[in-house]
Amino acid sequence: MHFETDKTYHIYNRSNETVFYSDRNYLYFLSKFKMLVAPYCEILSWCLMPNHFHFLIVAKENGCQLINEKHRPNVQILSKNFGTLLSSFTRAINKEIGRKGKLFAHNSTAKCINDQANINNFLETCFHYIHQNPVKAELCSNLSDWEFSSFLDYAGLRNGTLVNQALAYEMLNFDKENFIAQSNSIIDEQKVKCLY
Repeated sequence: MHFETDKTYHIYNRSNETVFYSDRNYLYFLSKFKMLVAPYCEILSWCLMPNHFHFLIVAKENGCQLINEKHRPNVQILSKNFGTLLSSFTRAINKEIGRKGKLFAHNSTAKCINDQANINNFLETCFHYIHQNPVKAELCSNLSDWEFSSFLDYAGLRNGTLVNQALAYEMLNFDKENFIAQSNSIIDEQKVKCLY
């Protein structure tokens, strides 16, 4: 993954199997994310699903800095730390359930939203799409029923500290009073395809 300062990215990865087996797994992943990734970006939205995850972030300058590692010269801190997050999480899950090998079938992808022709539309689409994942996957019937998403923070149902709500409101310019209604709006599937 390559990042540029102040650009916005949809980061995602999917597994061919379950990744999060229990609430404890979700919370462990989030705690590692807070420690390894959050200091190097602003998080606008996120959602953890049983077999994949989504984050919408803005890369900070300190996350785009290059470091030299023995086996990976000139790697960006944000990219390196994301890799560390996934490998340490994989080790923990493998130990917990007695499995071996990679947990994620693919490399994580960071799709730059700024590269889209109409950035504001795609930014809003990505933001709401991330929150709508659990309902679309039929894991719950209401966005507020899924605990492992930043939707609850924006809806005022939890005082989470992972997302930068002020920045999201500034960038997305959505109406706080109508946030829940806007979050449930139907998303244009053609726009969703451009998020990958």
